[in-house]
Amino acid sequence: MNGAIAASHPQTVAAGKEILQAGGNAVDAAVAAAFASFVAEPVLTSIGGSGVAVVYDPQRSTAAYYDFFSAMPSGKMTPEADFQKITVDFGATTQDFYIGRASVAVPGAVAGLCLLAERQGTLPLDALLAPAVRLAHEGSPFTPFMAETLRLLAPIFTHTPEIAAYFAPQGRLLAAGDTFRLPPLAALLEEIAAQGRDAFYRGRAAEAFLADQQAHGGLVQPHDLTDYAARPAEPLRVRYRDVEVLLPGYPSSGGVLVAFALRLLERTPLRQADFLSPEHLAALVEVMRLSNLARADLQWDEATAAQAARAFLADEHVAAYADRLGAPPPRPARGVGNTTHISVTDAHGMTVSLTTTAGEAAGYLIPETGVIPNNMLGEINLHPNGFHRLPAGRRLPTMMTPAIVLRDGRPVFAVGSGGSTRIRSAVLQVLSHIIDFGVAPQQAVEAPRVHYEDGVVQVEGGMPEAAIAGLRQRGYRLNLWQARSMYFGGANAVAWQASRAEAAGDPRRGGVTAVV
Repeated sequence: MNGAIAASHPQTVAAGKEILQAGGNAVDAAVAAAFASFVAEPVLTSIGGSGVAVVYDPQRSTAAYYDFFSAMPSGKMTPEADFQKITVDFGATTQDFYIGRASVAVPGAVAGLCLLAERQGTLPLDALLAPAVRLAHEGSPFTPFMAETLRLLAPIFTHTPEIAAYFAPQGRLLAAGDTFRLPPLAALLEEIAAQGRDAFYRGRAAEAFLADQQAHGGLVQPHDLTDYAARPAEPLRVRYRDVEVLLPGYPSSGGVLVAFALRLLERTPLRQADFLSPEHLAALVEVMRLSNLARADLQWDEATAAQAARAFLADEHVAAYADRLGAPPPRPARGVGNTTHISVTDAHGMTVSLTTTAGEAAGYLIPETGVIPNNMLGEINLHPNGFHRLPAGRRLPTMMTPAIVLRDGRPVFAVGSGGSTRIRSAVLQVLSHIIDFGVAPQQAVEAPRVHYEDGVVQVEGGMPEAAIAGLRQRGYRLNLWQARSMYFGGANAVAWQASRAEAAGDPRRGGVTAVV
């Protein structure tokens, strides 16, 4: 028996591996890896961000979902507030984001990770944060993927002198092989290791964060931080073929939409198709299209979440979409988002699927602490009814979809992905590739992907020509990519094969693995 971890940076994986080798369980390793990712993957996630996680413990037959996503702050928007539009050029398209202090939602990452460690970890918090503290002091190498992402998001990570000093010293963006150091964050991590979550939500860090918010028209108030709580809950459970899939519930729209897609996929003749055949891709695309249509029916909040999810996944609702064929009018596709995923399993089969994000980052850094705040209030797709309109305290919606698959009460594999609106299509395809076709985890992660959005099927490079021709013959509007791209997500997975753990990292987003 052994353990395994998959993530998007060698140092993130190394932190989790170190904890597993020290006798920690999968939760310990995931928490350590997540804190390390705040240093190693600063253009993908941040200690000023948030996340969600699903955990399964086979020894106790218990499953848990942890919601520590960003919440709406209680301050009021003013015309003078720091809220600025930034346009990012992704090559095939551009995308607008809003950054600045008024783009910052209440961060949940520290609260969530500390709660995970407290409820299901076995090692003390200072041991779990030791790798991250070391990284913050010594520095972490910038990988090619981190350098490419920084290049895309350069307008955000050079927006103010304070953040540019770390990401573009002497006016040059960090490149692959350069060392990224963030010494102020090391001190904050040491305080969290000693004091727990209060070091972030009540201590010196909170004072610096709130002073900056007040000085620049931010919306986060003192009670928004002190009142914030991570929420443990039961995950969504959906039967698919001969397995059970555990998915995040509210506020993860991604979790319930993947569950809906799986229920639809079971109604297709997918298992009679060959892998990556025209029939295979057509089934996937139709399920994605119908799930997008159904998304408008998902009206939920914290009080009604369980009832709304049951109604959304009910047989009658699924059946109502199974025969719908009308395509929506095409519009341009969206670009990438700042998200990273960690999957871990240990020698006892405890499995964690954990995703964190900082949006695209808010374009500034708090010098006293090294915290890079999120810009979740500046994500257009999270605020379809307009910015700054949600009630105070409401969790923002998210597409993050960490998943764990069980067969007969034992974990089979876990997967999750970064990639904004492409998260659920990436997760759906990896789930189906493994369950429906018996594809090995690494092959399932690396297989070329499709993504349906706004009337267009995005087809990743490497897709068989026969499959592309089959989609054309069925009348789909296609946008063909020449190569693999991080646009299609970064799905990191761990799996059990014949009582041995293995890991699969997604090369699209620098995926790295380790087996202990």
